[in-house]
Amino acid sequence: MIKSYKLERFESKEKILYLPVSLDLENIQTISLGSLQTAAECQKHPNGRNVVSISSSLAEELSLPPFITTIYLFRNENTIILGPLIGIFTSGFTSFLMKPIGERSAFFSKLLSLQSSMGVIPFVFGEKHIDWENGLVKGWFYIRNEWKTHIVPLPNVIYDRLPNRRSEKKPGYQELKSRLQTEYGIPWYNPGFFNKLEVFERLENDDEAIRYLPETHAFQSFSQIERMMSKYGHVFIKPKNGSLGMGVHQFTYNRLTEEYYCRFQDKNGGNRLVRSGSLEKLVQRLIPAKILNRMVIQQGIHLIKSEEHPVDFRVHTNKDENGIWQVSAIAGKAAGEGSVTTHLHNGGKVLSLQEIFTDENQFLRTEEKLRTAALILSSAIERNMEGFIGEIGFDFGIDTIGRVWLFEANSKPGRSIFTHPDMKPFELLTRRLSLSFGLYLTQQSIRQPQETLT
Repeated sequence: MIKSYKLERFESKEKILYLPVSLDLENIQTISLGSLQTAAECQKHPNGRNVVSISSSLAEELSLPPFITTIYLFRNENTIILGPLIGIFTSGFTSFLMKPIGERSAFFSKLLSLQSSMGVIPFVFGEKHIDWENGLVKGWFYIRNEWKTHIVPLPNVIYDRLPNRRSEKKPGYQELKSRLQTEYGIPWYNPGFFNKLEVFERLENDDEAIRYLPETHAFQSFSQIERMMSKYGHVFIKPKNGSLGMGVHQFTYNRLTEEYYCRFQDKNGGNRLVRSGSLEKLVQRLIPAKILNRMVIQQGIHLIKSEEHPVDFRVHTNKDENGIWQVSAIAGKAAGEGSVTTHLHNGGKVLSLQEIFTDENQFLRTEEKLRTAALILSSAIERNMEGFIGEIGFDFGIDTIGRVWLFEANSKPGRSIFTHPDMKPFELLTRRLSLSFGLYLTQQSIRQPQETLT
């Protein structure tokens, strides 16, 4: 199993790398870091120590940041590869040194602070930080509670953390991504945001995934909504590319009063309930026609409740350093009073599974159901979607007879469940695993470079 080593420096005008004595590496002629490579003298540590020691001259030649204290070693023929350099690509940079990535700086600082404990070398960068002429990038690092920049080589792998779909559509993004992948052979993981309808359409033909899928269609007609309401009792109409529960409408029909009801959140954040004798008029009143054509209609599920509040479940999965899917976090979310979703900004509340299921057997059964569903669907999404996917956030519902249903899969899952005190250890685990997958992809790109250019 690959392991990281303590990294030390010594002053020398010669380009020298001393290797841990436990490693049997001979005939090494070159050393590389990211996209940079140079000839160097390489031998076992003269003092018989199990550490990596690099001369000041070699460190400078490779643009190795002076604050890196642990590192991995990979061999590719006659080359030792130091790293891995994991470039975290994003946008929204500011001129404030305390918050260089705005409000998301806190999240990135937690991610970057794992360097010494994990051995990987993560940094944050954006489009404007790349020096194409010299194959270098100005990376943002977070060291000892302080933001620092350092010029480093282009990374071994890139972890996509763009904040929204809008930033993905900016001119130059696809060109930049393609150039880094094709010219430099850099694997790029977690590209793009999932389209709700596309995920369901891809999974409909997957034998393992289909059992978890509620009926879901692009909007076509009002008779389609009527049919689904008659079959399921209620339906949800929501944006194909929405997030945070915005734009979600729940439609129901009361047979006694012969009226249609819609529950939704208005522009001011208030929870609303509106009724009408006509479904078509009600929908047209609340959802403009040009927006309706970009919506999906989804089967309503009669959810289990906690203290009379409907609950759903967020499950995070990550690929680990061996490229294997792991369930990294599970939590429940209870809907706020009168809310159509369980999102926190709609009054929702994060709950641990133990808070929802006080009976231990029920808790264990539910945890296993959610875990199984998440792992099956992670593999199914990986089979049916393009690109390297290293993390997924699932929104699941469980109906009153105990069946698990997939509501949404998110390629860049939010982190609201980690506000719950019981979720702190899992918050750390998700961060560690998101970088562990970068370690795995680095190894794969060395062994099978053609397979990591997807």
